Amino acid sequence: MELFNSFGIDIGYVVIGMAGIILLLFILLIVSMVKIHNIRIRYNQFMEGEDGKNLEKAVLDKFEAIDMLKNNASDISIQIKEINKILETTYKKIALVKYDAFQEIGGKLSFVLVMLTSENNGFILNSMHSSREGCYTYAKEVINGETFVTLSEEEQQALNEAKQDIGLIKMKDRIEQQ
Repeated sequence: MELFNSFGIDIGYVVIGMAGIILLLFILLIVSMVKIHNIRIRYNQFMEGEDGKNLEKAVLDKFEAIDMLKNNASDISIQIKEINKILETTYKKIALVKYDAFQEIGGKLSFVLVMLTSENNGFILNSMHSSREGCYTYAKEVINGETFVTLSEEEQQALNEAKQDIGLIKMKDRIEQQ
């Protein structure tokens, strides 16, 4: 008491202040207990699960589903690699050039078709149409974008378009123009 008197503090104010702090702490205690009760109710509902399911069974089912998804993803990855390996040898680059082989009245019935893989390996198919002599078809091999035989102007044009991978775009444009 002498301590309070030496500072000039009335003991009544100290008691009222302490009572206020105790009341505030009591209110905070009640609020905390209500929150803990609500959390306990939610926890019990969570542990019971829906329709009486056991939480452990639900968790194990989820882990089993995750394992199944991992296996499926692994299988799909293997399949994608196989597909990519196959696609390396497929003909992806295509070009078609139509022309009049013999400058006849018959029109542009002759054509050059070039089909190449991504490594520019493939073939050139040249079909020359003549209204008097019939139709002649020639095939020429393409290795790494080069041939070992002389190419006609149309064959070279089609080969260049296929190597640049613009042949399909030009074919679409030609069809739209007709």
